[in-house]
Amino acid sequence: MKHDTVEKNVGIMIILIIVAISFGTLVELVPLMFSKQSNEPIAGLKPLPALELEGRDIYIREGCNNCHSQMIRPLRAETERYGHYSVAGEFVYDHPFLWGSKRTGPDLARVGQRYSDDWHRAHMYNPRDVVPESNMPAFPWLFDQEVNGARTGAKMAALAKVGVPYTPEDIAGAEEAVAGKKEIDALIAYLQQLGTLLQARR
Repeated sequence: MKHDTVEKNVGIMIILIIVAISFGTLVELVPLMFSKQSNEPIAGLKPLPALELEGRDIYIREGCNNCHSQMIRPLRAETERYGHYSVAGEFVYDHPFLWGSKRTGPDLARVGQRYSDDWHRAHMYNPRDVVPESNMPAFPWLFDQEVNGARTGAKMAALAKVGVPYTPEDIAGAEEAVAGKKEIDALIAYLQQLGTLLQARR
């Protein structure tokens, strides 16, 4: 088939584009589906406890993942600034993934334990108190609102159905685990565990 025939026939061109994209997708994704390295959790990885799980949902609700990625590329400039590059085994229990590619703010993949809880509190209440040049918005309402644990157990049960190893005890105790906690407590708990498992092995 001549090249100009394909270019002049929209129907053939669309079919060939679909075939090319489908083939490329298969070549890229199918090997990963069967790769043990990308499907097995790294040693010591555990599902998020109830408070951290609620913190992750607050992180998503407030749009933190729109400005902060959680994926460090294996490039020298990235690893020197942020720490060990991200590996697939860190994220096998994450639904949805929060890797991202936009960095209005710094990558948070290894932010866990880099700053104190008090620093995070000050930063979330008014970012410019600790980072004068920050353009991040303040989140003062997180200090007033309590975590609603009524659905925490149901969230864990749903995640268990897609392979996250929550136990019946985890699910049953979820509401009690977050009782009386403010949303800021949950968000900080989530941030303080990010990347610490692999970071400790550097």
